[in-house]
Formats: sequence, C-alpha cells, structure tokens
Amino acid sequence: MCGRTSLFAPASDLRSRFDAAVPDAYRPRYNVAPTEPVEVITADAPAEIQRFYWGLRPSWADGDDEGLINARAETVAEKPAFADAWESRPCLVLSSGFYEWKDTERGGTRPYRVHRADDVAFAMAGIHERWTGDGDALDTVTILTTEPNDLIEPLHHRMAVVLPRDEEETWLTGGPEDRHALCRPYPDDDLDAYPISTAVNDPANDSPGIIEPDESEQSGLGEFV
Repeated sequence: MCGRTSLFAPASDLRSRFDAAVPDAYRPRYNVAPTEPVEVITADAPAEIQRFYWGLRPSWADGDDEGLINARAETVAEKPAFADAWESRPCLVLSSGFYEWKDTERGGTRPYRVHRADDVAFAMAGIHERWTGDGDALDTVTILTTEPNDLIEPLHHRMAVVLPRDEEETWLTGGPEDRHALCRPYPDDDLDAYPISTAVNDPANDSPGIIEPDESEQSGLGEFV
C-alpha cells in the first residue's frame, strides 16, 4: 500500500518538471498522511497542479468517512467505489518519495523512504472523485497499488503504481485499457530505498530531518535485492 508520502521540491522545479502552474497554497511537506491535501494533475486540467483530499469518497459516503487512500489496480474497475473514477477521472499524484514500514526480527517496524534520486519528483497513478455528500464539494483522490518490485517486496506486499516519466501523459490521456497496462510494478531500477528515523511515524513531524538516513542498524536494502 501507500500510506504516507511527501512533496518538497521547490515550486519552480515542479513547474518545470510537470509543465504546470503551482498553486499559491503549495508548501514543501516531508510527511503527508491520509486525509491531508496532496498535489495532483488531472486529465481535464493538465496545465495546473491542484490539491485534493487524500482519501477517495464515493458519492454515497457520509461526512465522517475518511475515504479510501489506495485502490488495488487488479480490481479497481470492478469496485463500485472506484468504477466511475477509473473510467474517466485519472490523475497524477506528485511525490518526492513515499514511506514504507518493514517488520523487524526484534518486533516492531522500521520506516524506509522510497524515492527516485535522479528526479525532483515523480508521479504515482491516481483516480479522483468529487464528493458532495454534505452539499460542499470536496475533490478526493486515491493512489493505485500493484504487486511490489524487487526493491519494495522486502518492505511490503503492495506498492504504489509509480509511472515512468514517459508514461505520465498516457495515464492522463489514454483509456481504461491503456491505463490498466501501466498498472505494473515499476519497471526501472532508478528507485532507491533507505531506512529513516521513526520520527516519521508521527504525522505531526514534518521537517527536512524526516528524510535523513538512519544508519543505526543498516544502510539500505542491498542484502535483499
């Protein structure tokens, strides 16, 4: 799954990377949790970055429903909560890196940061839904997940659908069959993962120190891949 993310590239870099206007409300964030805004680019407004509520709410959800933060790519077309959004409302969810937690032999979990070292940000595959259950419109989004690649498999049995840069436009402009073909483990070897401090466990901790490597036990995942 993908349950925590970040986006901290300078606005000018995001503007250049995605050829899209950056909202005035944008600020770098190192520890973004579900129910918080995430930056997205939608198929119907590809020239602007927008901020949507992370947790897709189908039309029948009530106001207390925090929404669905992930959708399984294998079944997204069949699930009533996602079917309409999957058919016609794709979006890119922008990220500087997401976080996963690995079970440890001593019990508990250890957080890892997963990122792409050669890019200011990357895009995860998302779909979005406008919820108006209380009369107030709220744009909501969920992130697609798929089987893990070799890097993520030691950390979690699912991973976000990370889109190669040359497939981002296809995700936005293609039909459901085109998008389905992109819902696969990230095919390239330019993702990296390293352990970080458990400070990330608390979403209130949101500072550059979150992404600093924690070398207290091991420096990376080299022994797993």
